[in-house]
Amino acid sequence: MTVETMTVDVAVVGAGPCGLAAAIAAQRAGLSAVVFDRGCLVNGIASYPTYMSFFSTAERLAIGGVPFIVATEKPTRRDALAYYRGVADVYGIEVRQYEGVQLLRPVRVDPRPGQAEPTRAARWLLQSKRRSGAVRETAAHAVVIATGYFGRPMLLGVPGEGLPHVRHGYTEGHGAWREPVVIVGGANSAVDAALDMHRAGAHVTLVHFGAMLDANVKPWVRPEIEARLREGSIASRFGARVVAIEADAVVVEGAAGIERLPATQVYTMTGYLPETGLLEQVGVPLDADSGIPAHDPLTMATPLPGVYLAGVIASGNQANRIFIENGRDHGDAIVAHLLRHSLR
Repeated sequence: MTVETMTVDVAVVGAGPCGLAAAIAAQRAGLSAVVFDRGCLVNGIASYPTYMSFFSTAERLAIGGVPFIVATEKPTRRDALAYYRGVADVYGIEVRQYEGVQLLRPVRVDPRPGQAEPTRAARWLLQSKRRSGAVRETAAHAVVIATGYFGRPMLLGVPGEGLPHVRHGYTEGHGAWREPVVIVGGANSAVDAALDMHRAGAHVTLVHFGAMLDANVKPWVRPEIEARLREGSIASRFGARVVAIEADAVVVEGAAGIERLPATQVYTMTGYLPETGLLEQVGVPLDADSGIPAHDPLTMATPLPGVYLAGVIASGNQANRIFIENGRDHGDAIVAHLLRHSLR
């Protein structure tokens, strides 16, 4: 089988806002760049609930110096998807959608005959796989890991979690009309899903191991969810844990003992773990307690020359430490470090 190959200065793994910002920073500095994603452009945002609004303002979500203008105070998911598509078009970023990087290894590769000499020698080889099954290899001087926070859902580890009616993400509630639904979690994603499904006519029960909703629930959402819980139009089981999931029910254990809650749809909105597989492949150390990959927060450089972090992947298990608004500048720090230390 013929393997397509190419050479670039900077390869970015992850086409979220922070990955795009890193590619833009590279191109602005005269470096060639390519961005990979196993899903679509800004796949994490595309996976958000259909009618979600952001906590941040549009200005704080903007990248690449391209204004993000919306008519409302808080941009919506739809606004963001259109904006980031536009930014990618403005800069002509090469985004290899639906092409997951499966292998990363150190190597020095000479350009193929007829191919332009890269401005900096290749140090890393990425092997990626397209939806067709075709494999491509890309040699890069530097690799930016910007794989975000939606790679590995935090599983409950209970029987039945793999049943087809159990989901670890949420888009919209129309399909739950008049259906009994259990949502597991007490943070923003669980609250947004519970309210949206309630509005769509679902019979919703919110199950959370905590005694109350999480403290970080968005302030403009909290009054509504608390009102629905008080009136009972959204049922709740606080201080309860799921012990099993069945074809038509969720078994929980709480103060009242064991209880079976009817459910034809189950959403486990319990968060995600960072996707660190490529970092582990090449031996970037991960802190045992925090899960934070070893890196310099000023330059985003890992201990391996030419391997960098961008975005929420640098926050380890604490996803609420880095957002678009404070991760969008990582690309500038990375490129500044490259220009200082990778001159040939």
